Amino acid sequence: MKKLSRQDLHDILLGCTILGTGGGGNLADGLSLIDKALQDGRDFVLAGLDEVPDDALVGIPYRCGSVSPGSSQDEIQYQGLSRVVEEPALMAFEEMEEYLGRKFFGVMSTELGGGNTAIALYVGAMLGKHILDADPAGRSVPELQHSTYYINGLPIQPLTVANEFGDVAIVKQVVNDVRAEALVRAMAVASGNSVGVVDHPAKAGDIKNAVIPGAISYALEIGRAFREAKQNQKDLAGQLARAGGGCVLFRGRVSDYKWDTVDGFTVGHVCIEGQGEYDGSTYKIWYKNEHIISWKDGSVDVTVPDLICIINEDSKEPLTNPNYKTGMKVSVFGLPAPKEWRTREGIKAFGPRHFGYDTEYTPIEDKYRLG
Repeated sequence: MKKLSRQDLHDILLGCTILGTGGGGNLADGLSLIDKALQDGRDFVLAGLDEVPDDALVGIPYRCGSVSPGSSQDEIQYQGLSRVVEEPALMAFEEMEEYLGRKFFGVMSTELGGGNTAIALYVGAMLGKHILDADPAGRSVPELQHSTYYINGLPIQPLTVANEFGDVAIVKQVVNDVRAEALVRAMAVASGNSVGVVDHPAKAGDIKNAVIPGAISYALEIGRAFREAKQNQKDLAGQLARAGGGCVLFRGRVSDYKWDTVDGFTVGHVCIEGQGEYDGSTYKIWYKNEHIISWKDGSVDVTVPDLICIINEDSKEPLTNPNYKTGMKVSVFGLPAPKEWRTREGIKAFGPRHFGYDTEYTPIEDKYRLG
């Protein structure tokens, strides 16, 4: 087990933002949560899967909703409602413990993202739980069924859901993960497009072969590579691609972008005009919270489950959706998906066809030289 330092935690969240492929929540909010817990004197203790007893109970706290900012019009419907002070996912976690009549040994992040991983870390620290060095995604994902739990047949229920107004729901039974996605997303839409959730309460022995081990350590490695490359004024996209065993896909300036909040998701696209060695070419990325599919000069390039990541070269920071500006200088790089997503079941659940695109998944290394 390892007690994480503030630098470790910040590196982890930077890495998670990069691996979040445009989604996964707001990094600034995530860093704020971490610093709040540290100021309260809380410890963040990371535990490997082999360090957790098989009968230990593990829960997954996170936020579900869109990644786009709410509008002033949206806020009108919530006027007059009081707001709770505590993080909704922490409320949902405590409600789950009460419902089960049993305390959790640890927490696990639902995905790698600057906001959602921070929430799991925060809940763990505030409640004195161990933080498992694993997750069921290895990146950020838009829907609840985009989980290695799902492709391994582990039940998502019971779930607890809480929002910033203090509403709490317990879903004792649900038909399947797809139905759970519909129910929780509907609650998010009615709650300012964000709710705190805890799902998949399970014994560690039942999940050890159904999650991606070392996910948090991987995020730490990527975040550290980003910080060191930035400090040394090196090519960020190139260094991150090497650190993650991927490759640079494109460089240029944003020429067009469009987004909307649809059914609780941030859905949109960004178009990039090439510069330098990419001069004369174009690149387009479509996202549903996270980057899902890209086209180079009109032909499909990289798709989920592989990762499509963007660096804002003007600010030297990872770029999240939908925060584009016309003329913004960006670099795009791709990373191979965790092997769990490259199985037949993984591609069926989280390949391009799931999102309505009539194209087969082609591993990124079949198109590019990696490393």
